[in-house]
Amino acid sequence: MAIKKIGILYHPLIEAAPIRARELEGFLTARGLSVWLCSAWEGEQAKAQVKGTGLILSIGGDGTILRAAQVAFPEQIPITGINLGRLGFMTELNADEAEDKLPALLEGGGWVDERAMLEAEFQPGKSEPPSTFYVLNDVVVARGGVARVVYVEASIDGEVLTTYKGDGVIVATATGSTGYSLAAGGPILHPRAKEFLLLPVVPHLSLAYPMVLPATAVVRLRLATTHQATLGIDGHINLPLTSGAVITVKHSSRVGRFLRIRPEASFYTSLEQKLKGR
Repeated sequence: MAIKKIGILYHPLIEAAPIRARELEGFLTARGLSVWLCSAWEGEQAKAQVKGTGLILSIGGDGTILRAAQVAFPEQIPITGINLGRLGFMTELNADEAEDKLPALLEGGGWVDERAMLEAEFQPGKSEPPSTFYVLNDVVVARGGVARVVYVEASIDGEVLTTYKGDGVIVATATGSTGYSLAAGGPILHPRAKEFLLLPVVPHLSLAYPMVLPATAVVRLRLATTHQATLGIDGHINLPLTSGAVITVKHSSRVGRFLRIRPEASFYTSLEQKLKGR
């Protein structure tokens, strides 16, 4: 199906991003396409414009893509990332090559990269209703502003694994395996793997090893702390946690979709360069 409507989400704090967004708007409208623009920080405003959108361009870095994913996934709209950041593990194009590469994508020359997502149910307390979040990168249960360890009881498929004692616990997708999870000592998974990761952050006298879990696993994290902690979803949704809060994480039926033009094996050839920030 031909793409007739494109959304452009940009990082509002990178000076070049809105400028580049307007340039691409002009380039695309000149080709007869309908285009809408929005700051990636204005998620609700963006969601109001997505009907009929065939592609979302994300201008910024991986953080911008994570915000764009929250706009795109309900309608399963593919994203193409244009990198103005540093690493750009999820981005596809550099800023200076967008006009050269986009026509081929729009004419059907690309391929769709589907990424596994997680579904996280947050139960803040016994008397409060749960909230559900869809996760492209990671779920993080961590200590808040007070520099004291938190206790997180982790169960997998109803069986207690351990109680982590440390700065926190990460549950990461394959996409998120090159983010905070990697910095905390986790392995790198192929980005299209359906497995996900469970690992502690700075564990103290508790289980210190990262675990690779099958897509069928259900992880339950129960927090015990005497001070406020934090629940982080993809690095930009942050909610306060108190003792007794429960977060249940499982594989989602929804996926993140990316429209790409580089060869499928380019993940391997670019991995070292991106890890070194080149």
